[in-house]
Amino acid sequence: MNKRTAAGRRKPARKPAKATARRRLVPTGEATIGPFFPPRYVDAGANDLTQFDDHQAAGEVIEIFGVVRQEDGAPLDNLVVEIWQADANGLYRHPADPRHREADPKFFGWGRAATDKDGRYAFRTVRPGAPQGRARHINVMVMFSGLMRILKTTMFFPGEQANDADPVHRAVPKARRRLLVAHEEAPGRYRFDVKLRGENETPFFDD
Repeated sequence: MNKRTAAGRRKPARKPAKATARRRLVPTGEATIGPFFPPRYVDAGANDLTQFDDHQAAGEVIEIFGVVRQEDGAPLDNLVVEIWQADANGLYRHPADPRHREADPKFFGWGRAATDKDGRYAFRTVRPGAPQGRARHINVMVMFSGLMRILKTTMFFPGEQANDADPVHRAVPKARRRLLVAHEEAPGRYRFDVKLRGENETPFFDD
């Protein structure tokens, strides 16, 4: 309510103060994946899928190894690689697999490794069977503190006729499908290199 003066006249209402000019906000970059992995983030033995609760998984033991590089070809140190796969009979120990109760109870199906200063990683596992409707394969996930998202890809085995009919393999342009197929450098030893960007970039898939 306006106050009156002694003469009974109204004092003019005060004009509202001008709104303080809003500061212009500068957008920041997206947050990168964290936490920033400490040197011993991966437990010893986490890259050996053949052992679970002191039991030996059924199936042929194989080795998978490779190098992870960035766009300029430089290797990435302390990058985390995870794999998950079906057992030797093509079954997953996961409720999403209708036959998961029949899966090998001695095979966990998941492993983790960290790259060394030369970008190298390695796993010891069993040769997976072919899940229903798929070629035999191993799922691969890559995590690094500088990445904006988790990268997921799939490794296929060389010489498998079922590769051409696999829906994931076929989802990649034909000229790039070779980048999903490992190289057998010795019996039971498969090399699968990963390149994050640039020429011959590994095909990555959305969730």
